[in-house]
Amino acid sequence: MVVGAENRDKNALAQEFLPLVKRIAYHMMTRLPASVEVDDLIQAGLMGLMDAVDRYDCEQGAQFETYATQRVRGAMLDELREADWASRNVRRAGRQIEGAVHLLQQRHQRPPSEQEIAEEMGLDIHAYFDLLNDARGAQLVYYEDLQEKDGDDFLERFADHAHLGPLDVLSSSHFKKALAQAVGILPEREKQLMGMYYEQEMNFKEIGAVLGVSESRICQLHSQAIARLRGRLREWSAA
Repeated sequence: MVVGAENRDKNALAQEFLPLVKRIAYHMMTRLPASVEVDDLIQAGLMGLMDAVDRYDCEQGAQFETYATQRVRGAMLDELREADWASRNVRRAGRQIEGAVHLLQQRHQRPPSEQEIAEEMGLDIHAYFDLLNDARGAQLVYYEDLQEKDGDDFLERFADHAHLGPLDVLSSSHFKKALAQAVGILPEREKQLMGMYYEQEMNFKEIGAVLGVSESRICQLHSQAIARLRGRLREWSAA
């Protein structure tokens, strides 16, 4: 127990209780996928620890370690909620575009142009480009695409249920064939972009230099290509 923690050097307390922060972070990581960085949780936990040092009142009777544990865990959960909120916004924007692309592909039996997608969504072309920017970071397949939806909190969606076997689905020859076919019918510039980004491991700035456009334009085209592929793979998954 730490008595009179408010009178102690904050750095000394941070060092003393750093093992507590790490222990909580690694325990929490057992329920989270590899995409969550333990260092981010530890950093958030340290902020919670410093907040605990500032707010602790020994006259309240609670042990400092008990109080600090609550603050550290709360700070880590806030970090996860913030990350999940951002990822939800990315998914929302991506799925709005994906829905319009899917409808247009079915209607015209060809990849729709950017202008057609914007008109389908009731947007002018500049507003559509803004939405593509909002979708930056959209993924080809989300874990929940392979699972039951609704009724789960952010930790449940972060939780690693590897025994359900989504990797087996993504590794199947049927999925790979469907993905190759979907990439094959992308507009030529988007097809080149995907090849340079995923096969040659070039970054957006390097790809922009090759294609003669800005890095932000490459970001937009990448988001759009992902929406096209998700639309095609939706048809595959429903087959």
